[in-house]
Amino acid sequence: MAREFNCLPMKRLFDAFFSGVFLLLLSPLFLILIFLIFLCDGAPVFFSQVRAGLHGEAFTIYKFRTMAVQKNHCGQSLPASDRITCLGYFLRKTSLDELPQLWNVLKGDLSLVGPRPLIIEYLPLYSKEQARRHLVRPGITGLAQVRGRNGLSWEERFLLDVWYVDHQSWRLDIKVLLLTVKKVFCADNIAPPDGGIMPKFKGGREDNN
Repeated sequence: MAREFNCLPMKRLFDAFFSGVFLLLLSPLFLILIFLIFLCDGAPVFFSQVRAGLHGEAFTIYKFRTMAVQKNHCGQSLPASDRITCLGYFLRKTSLDELPQLWNVLKGDLSLVGPRPLIIEYLPLYSKEQARRHLVRPGITGLAQVRGRNGLSWEERFLLDVWYVDHQSWRLDIKVLLLTVKKVFCADNIAPPDGGIMPKFKGGREDNN
């Protein structure tokens, strides 16, 4: 039975306190990145998208924009892999594009550690077991991110997400945070093995039978 660790007041207090501290300490870096993105890639500086949070409830996640706002002659957006800018690649490689999500943590949409929030369109595609990842508040980083990030398949990522739900603890969260720092400095597994963009999730195995 999953423990409601991510809903405990103490963890929420921990998330709110440290996200607020990091936002204050990193505010000069935020200003520099905002200026660079606007200078190199223009407006908008931020990327926002609706994601599924705790119990599948929708919220808006924020990141620094890493892709060009570019369309073909028919007015359709170009493939994501063709729109990543040079600055955007650097932001993704260093995970600096994720920094605005500290605001999501402060608001209570995210935790510092938890399964990564995915798009709302995936909700009906999960198997019952995979859907258990929403029993906890999603996080800026998580077990799947430190165990392989985008180098993992969807099935592998969801197995780790559900394992986290069943084994949550302060010790595990601290370990994930420390491993995240290491991963950021190593900058590995920022893309799938084929070097492209992570393919879309097509559905849990139970749903494909």
